[in-house]
Amino acid sequence: MDVSIHYTFLPHTDPDASLAFYRDALGFEIRNDVRYGGMRWITVGPVDQPGTSIVLEPPAADPGITDDERRTIAEMMAKGTYARVTLASKDLDGVFERLRASGAEVVQKPTDQPYGVRDCAFRDPAGNLIRINELP
Repeated sequence: MDVSIHYTFLPHTDPDASLAFYRDALGFEIRNDVRYGGMRWITVGPVDQPGTSIVLEPPAADPGITDDERRTIAEMMAKGTYARVTLASKDLDGVFERLRASGAEVVQKPTDQPYGVRDCAFRDPAGNLIRINELP
Protein backbone atom coordinates (compact mmCIF):
# COMPACT_ATOMS: atom_id res chain seq x y z
CA MET A 1 0.00 0.00 0.00
CA ASP A 2 1.30 3.47 -0.93
CA VAL A 3 0.02 6.08 1.51
CA SER A 4 1.63 9.42 2.33
CA ILE A 5 0.79 12.49 4.38
CA HIS A 6 -0.56 15.14 2.05
CA TYR A 7 -2.16 17.82 4.27
CA THR A 8 -2.47 18.50 7.94
CA PHE A 9 -4.47 21.36 9.42
CA LEU A 10 -3.55 23.88 12.10
CA PRO A 11 -5.77 26.72 13.23
CA HIS A 12 -4.66 30.33 12.86
CA THR A 13 -6.04 33.51 14.37
CA ASP A 14 -4.00 36.06 12.42
CA PRO A 15 -3.16 35.24 8.79
CA ASP A 16 -0.42 37.86 8.50
CA ALA A 17 1.31 36.73 11.70
CA SER A 18 1.03 33.12 10.53
CA LEU A 19 2.66 34.02 7.22
CA ALA A 20 5.48 35.79 9.04
CA PHE A 21 6.08 32.63 11.09
CA TYR A 22 5.68 29.88 8.48
CA ARG A 23 6.92 31.70 5.37
CA ASP A 24 9.41 34.22 6.70
CA ALA A 25 10.83 32.47 9.79
CA LEU A 26 10.52 28.79 8.80
CA GLY A 27 11.11 29.37 5.09
CA PHE A 28 8.02 27.50 3.89
CA GLU A 29 6.49 28.44 0.57
CA ILE A 30 2.89 29.57 0.15
CA ARG A 31 0.99 27.03 -1.93
CA ASN A 32 -2.50 28.47 -1.72
CA ASP A 33 -4.19 31.46 -0.12
CA VAL A 34 -7.98 31.28 -0.18
CA ARG A 35 -10.41 33.87 1.14
CA TYR A 36 -14.03 32.96 1.58
CA GLY A 37 -16.82 34.42 3.69
CA GLY A 38 -14.49 36.73 5.62
CA MET A 39 -12.15 33.83 6.47
CA ARG A 40 -8.76 32.82 5.10
CA TRP A 41 -7.11 29.43 4.52
CA ILE A 42 -3.37 29.47 3.77
CA THR A 43 -1.53 26.37 2.57
CA VAL A 44 2.22 26.31 3.25
CA GLY A 45 4.93 23.70 3.02
CA PRO A 46 8.64 23.01 2.70
CA VAL A 47 10.01 24.04 -0.70
CA ASP A 48 11.65 20.64 -1.27
CA GLN A 49 8.52 18.65 -0.25
CA PRO A 50 5.77 19.67 -2.67
CA GLY A 51 3.52 16.78 -1.65
CA THR A 52 3.34 17.67 2.06
CA SER A 53 1.50 20.77 3.27
CA ILE A 54 0.07 22.46 6.32
CA VAL A 55 -3.27 24.20 5.87
CA LEU A 56 -3.61 27.12 8.25
CA GLU A 57 -7.33 27.42 8.77
CA PRO A 58 -9.74 29.61 10.70
CA PRO A 59 -10.43 27.85 13.99
CA ALA A 60 -13.79 26.15 14.22
CA ALA A 61 -14.84 27.21 10.70
CA ASP A 62 -16.92 24.04 10.43
CA PRO A 63 -20.61 25.05 10.54
CA GLY A 64 -21.39 21.91 12.58
CA ILE A 65 -19.44 23.19 15.60
CA THR A 66 -21.52 24.78 18.35
CA ASP A 67 -20.81 28.15 19.95
CA ASP A 68 -19.78 26.35 23.15
CA GLU A 69 -17.31 24.24 21.16
CA ARG A 70 -15.95 27.37 19.46
CA ARG A 71 -15.37 28.96 22.89
CA THR A 72 -13.62 25.80 24.11
CA ILE A 73 -11.38 25.77 21.03
CA ALA A 74 -10.53 29.47 21.54
CA GLU A 75 -9.68 28.82 25.20
CA MET A 76 -7.48 25.84 24.32
CA MET A 77 -5.70 27.81 21.59
CA ALA A 78 -5.04 30.64 24.04
CA LYS A 79 -3.43 28.12 26.42
CA GLY A 80 -1.50 26.48 23.57
CA THR A 81 -3.12 23.08 24.11
CA TYR A 82 -5.32 22.74 21.02
CA ALA A 83 -3.00 21.73 18.15
CA ARG A 84 0.60 20.75 17.46
CA VAL A 85 2.87 19.48 14.75
CA THR A 86 6.39 18.03 14.77
CA LEU A 87 8.83 19.13 12.09
CA ALA A 88 12.42 17.98 11.53
CA SER A 89 15.70 19.53 10.42
CA LYS A 90 19.33 18.51 10.03
CA ASP A 91 20.25 21.98 11.37
CA LEU A 92 18.25 22.17 14.60
CA ASP A 93 20.45 24.86 16.14
CA GLY A 94 20.24 27.03 13.02
CA VAL A 95 16.45 26.69 12.83
CA PHE A 96 16.18 27.43 16.55
CA GLU A 97 18.24 30.62 16.22
CA ARG A 98 16.29 31.75 13.15
CA LEU A 99 12.93 31.26 14.90
CA ARG A 100 14.14 32.85 18.12
CA ALA A 101 15.47 35.86 16.20
CA SER A 102 12.07 36.20 14.49
CA GLY A 103 10.45 36.74 17.88
CA ALA A 104 8.68 33.38 18.00
CA GLU A 105 7.75 32.21 21.49
CA VAL A 106 10.37 29.72 22.68
CA VAL A 107 8.92 26.80 24.64
CA GLN A 108 12.11 24.72 24.85
CA LYS A 109 15.69 25.29 23.73
CA PRO A 110 17.43 22.44 21.84
CA THR A 111 17.53 19.55 24.29
CA ASP A 112 18.67 15.92 24.25
CA GLN A 113 15.54 14.06 25.31
CA PRO A 114 15.72 10.87 27.40
CA TYR A 115 13.82 9.03 24.66
CA GLY A 116 16.63 9.53 22.16
CA VAL A 117 15.59 12.66 20.24
CA ARG A 118 17.21 16.08 20.26
CA ASP A 119 14.58 18.73 19.71
CA CYS A 120 13.27 22.20 20.52
CA ALA A 121 9.81 23.72 20.68
CA PHE A 122 8.04 26.98 19.83
CA ARG A 123 4.51 28.31 19.71
CA ASP A 124 3.28 29.76 16.44
CA PRO A 125 1.27 33.02 16.54
CA ALA A 126 -1.98 31.09 17.19
CA GLY A 127 -0.47 29.17 20.11
CA ASN A 128 0.05 25.88 18.27
CA LEU A 129 2.97 23.86 19.63
CA ILE A 130 5.68 23.42 16.99
CA ARG A 131 8.30 20.81 17.95
CA ILE A 132 11.34 20.44 15.74
CA ASN A 133 13.35 17.21 15.88
CA GLU A 134 16.97 17.03 14.78
CA LEU A 135 17.60 14.63 11.91
CA PRO A 136 20.83 12.62 11.97
